[in-house]
Amino acid sequence: MRQPMFNTLLIANRGEIACRIIRTARDMGITSVAVYSDTDRDAPHVPLADRAVALGGSRPADSYLDSDKLLAAAKTSGAQAVHPGYGFLAENADFAAACEQAGLCFIGPSAAAIAAMGSKSSAKALMAEAGVPLVPGYHGAAQDNASLRTAAEQIGYPLLLKASAGGGGKGMKVVNASSELDDALDSAKREAQSAFADAQLLVEKYLQQPRHIEVQILADQYGNCCYLHDRDCSIQRRHQKVLEEAPAPGLSDALRQHMGQAAVRAARAIDYVGAGTVEFLLDSDGQFYFMEMNTRLQVEHPVTEAITGLDLVAWQVRIAAGEPFPLQQADIPCRGHAMEVRLYAEDPQQDFLPASGELHLYQEPSSGPGRRVDSGVVEGDSISPWYDPMLAKLIAHGDNREQARLRLLAMLDETAVGGLKSNLLLLKRILTEPAFAAAELDTGFIPRHSEQLLTPLPELDESFWAHAASALLDSLPPDVRDEDPNSPWSARSSWQMGLPAQTDLHVQQGEQQTRACFTLAELPPAGHYYRRGERVYLPWQGDWLAVHMVDPLASRTHAQTVGDLSAPMNASMVRVLVQAGDSVVAGQALLVLEAMKMEHSLRAPVDGVVSAILCQEGDLINQGQTLISLDEHANAASEHATD
Repeated sequence: MRQPMFNTLLIANRGEIACRIIRTARDMGITSVAVYSDTDRDAPHVPLADRAVALGGSRPADSYLDSDKLLAAAKTSGAQAVHPGYGFLAENADFAAACEQAGLCFIGPSAAAIAAMGSKSSAKALMAEAGVPLVPGYHGAAQDNASLRTAAEQIGYPLLLKASAGGGGKGMKVVNASSELDDALDSAKREAQSAFADAQLLVEKYLQQPRHIEVQILADQYGNCCYLHDRDCSIQRRHQKVLEEAPAPGLSDALRQHMGQAAVRAARAIDYVGAGTVEFLLDSDGQFYFMEMNTRLQVEHPVTEAITGLDLVAWQVRIAAGEPFPLQQADIPCRGHAMEVRLYAEDPQQDFLPASGELHLYQEPSSGPGRRVDSGVVEGDSISPWYDPMLAKLIAHGDNREQARLRLLAMLDETAVGGLKSNLLLLKRILTEPAFAAAELDTGFIPRHSEQLLTPLPELDESFWAHAASALLDSLPPDVRDEDPNSPWSARSSWQMGLPAQTDLHVQQGEQQTRACFTLAELPPAGHYYRRGERVYLPWQGDWLAVHMVDPLASRTHAQTVGDLSAPMNASMVRVLVQAGDSVVAGQALLVLEAMKMEHSLRAPVDGVVSAILCQEGDLINQGQTLISLDEHANAASEHATD
């Protein structure tokens, strides 16, 4: 390899991608410099790097999105290049230009190329000129609601609102009818402004049951541009990807070639250099349409690395250093099949609400052939509401799709997450769903199979409580009252001279509690479990549940008032939709929170009257904080009658 033009690289990102870039830099003999926010001072990427620079702040706007702080960190550390990773400023043309002006090598395309694709509206105009097919829609400059409504009526429903300046599901709303449009426009604009500092939207026809196919491209500084095959990213929730695989199953060789050539035309239209991704929607009739081009590395790049054997991060660095890409299109290998799942801290049962808090339990699967884990967390970390809730990516590679699927399922079976909600069970259910095994894929897969994928766990039965009791007893340390640890008097098994050995435990899981009374002979083997503090985590129906022993005589804290509405996570308050004294019905939206750059509506749990509003727009909200108090209608009517 040619000696790079730089020897010190600043990584302007966090999480698993920062860890990945740092390791690649180490393998290439390049000194790495990490940056971190106040929230991330103990994050895994910080000690992994050769040097680390504090940015301060917790919110992205005060840390990883502050270009001045990043440039100052590069100057202080003596870095000669900046790798933006993905997310944050990775697709910010102003940041790329500022790096260039500061004499730094930006590991990515030029500022001009980023700007060309940074606006979805202008990007679509460029793609039309390049002969890349487009979804019918409105990409104009007029952004008032009246103009957008006129465009929507011309396009027809259902339609899709999208943030012009970014992706990742932020600012994206499906609108099924005219009556939904105004609220959807307001919410989409707020999300777009918050995530990308640009509220501009585009409006497109919403395709029914399309597949989301993307093509990885790699272009050097000497005109060589290749497509590195395709990926299927159709398994999504809230317009964000959950599972990706390469190559996309079921495509004809001709279709693959046409999509790949269209991706190369898109890249050449903006003189693209580096790694990038061109995303398409594939309709059920076999027609494909340009969605957008991501002018950066994608989260799902490991599946492409698995089937091609190419290290995309290393090639990003080499191309930025002026090295030519040595392969031509016909030379790009495609070996086997690869799948990746994104392990998120979120609650699939609550519309995929992001979860924040302490990661009490975190165990990754073992390593081995065809197995890879990219993670940016360790057990004991605090998961912040300010950043994407992804914990890790699990990647499996096999000779064929079925081998990759089974290998990935085995990896998930070895994974354990506890202390906060995760999508671990959902991922297992997706991989075992017969329609997925048969590669019957489209972007509506999760909603269409929600009954199988999102059904709550079955009610805890006697078998569960017996295993819980067994694990709790097995996990207890020997009684220190006896000097001989082998003495029966040291055991916690309730052994009694001349009487049956009987144990009486009060065990709690979540809100459920039971009294388990049994003899030792009745207890099943403890099985697999993890003890963390007073809690024991044990597997149940594909998930991990925490149990602990309780004192039935101890006083219990009172539950919150039935009608109270509490914050399910740390967040900021965007909108208060009601006033004190308003009558509301169960399911009515009362508040809008923002966490991890997405808006979440909180709804009334019961019919009632708003008795107090305990927050205001702009407030920073803590998880568990009571936001609104409700009097149920029956109680409210009784009080008014007394008056």
